[in-house]
Amino acid sequence: MSPADQSATPSAAPTIDELVEQERRLILPKFDHEDAWELGSLLVELARERRAPVAVDITRGGQQLFHAALPGSTPDNDAWIARKRRVVERYACSSLLVGTRFRAKGTTFEESSRLDPDTYAAHGGAFPIAVEGAGVIGAVTVSGLPQLDDHALVIKALDLFITD
Repeated sequence: MSPADQSATPSAAPTIDELVEQERRLILPKFDHEDAWELGSLLVELARERRAPVAVDITRGGQQLFHAALPGSTPDNDAWIARKRRVVERYACSSLLVGTRFRAKGTTFEESSRLDPDTYAAHGGAFPIAVEGAGVIGAVTVSGLPQLDDHALVIKALDLFITD
């Protein structure tokens, strides 16, 4: 398999409308500890297939339900996970969508959010776990690839998880 085949990168950065549609489409009927294990394991499997040096994290209600660090990942990936996850928790949407909305206004999250960039990062890779009738209850986050690749890997896993 060539490196291009291993990539989860979309051909272009998703638009705001595409990112909003992902969030509308990827709402779960429920999400418990077993679901976190299954989704996290699926993400690890997809990352291993690509030999991606990532860390994967899933939280619900402030509790870490899943975490894995694959070969090549570093402690910096855990710091990025925490920063991206906080964006999802604060804005109740994906970290990539938040950053894209700021860029669409001609600015950046770091310049205009008034939030500490050491605490928050509006870079792709964190996605809200939303449950029907409950809203956003947690986040699934990947760190270790370029931000569009991190985001695409999460979306691929959620698509597969929902259709299973």
